[in-house]
Amino acid sequence: MDDARFINVIGVIRTKFTKHEGTPIQPSTAYGALGTVKVYKHYRQALKDLEGFERIWLVYWFDRAREFSPLVRPYRDKAERGLFSTRAPSRPNPLGISAVRLTSLDLKKGLLSVEGIDVLDGTPLLDIKPYIPEFDAFPESRAGWMDASDSKESAADERFTR
Repeated sequence: MDDARFINVIGVIRTKFTKHEGTPIQPSTAYGALGTVKVYKHYRQALKDLEGFERIWLVYWFDRAREFSPLVRPYRDKAERGLFSTRAPSRPNPLGISAVRLTSLDLKKGLLSVEGIDVLDGTPLLDIKPYIPEFDAFPESRAGWMDASDSKESAADERFTR
């Protein structure tokens, strides 16, 4: 690859969650969980026009996840599954995404207040994208093995912790 590009950390995510155990496993289970996203000065201008969006995607690095494992037992299942059919954090490139509600934005300080956050405190932020319902929601889609799951588990445990 001649034009190698590197991933840049653009900020940090701050939450009340300091360990995997008890952290919500998805934004939809993170009822009322508040957080702050601090965007580094070099990237703050890119926040322009974001205030009109109710939800945003946070893209981040699972910096405390276990090493890649091709088979995992996901939080909402007892069976071992192929990693790519799950949202488990033990990935070859440990990237996470969360669609959170943007509650306020301070462009000058590069601070975003968010709700419904399912991320550990101090997680490196890699990108922010607007959530656009027309493009991002497919409520009638099939969800593989999850369609048969009756688990209502909503909080993480230690299974993916280093």
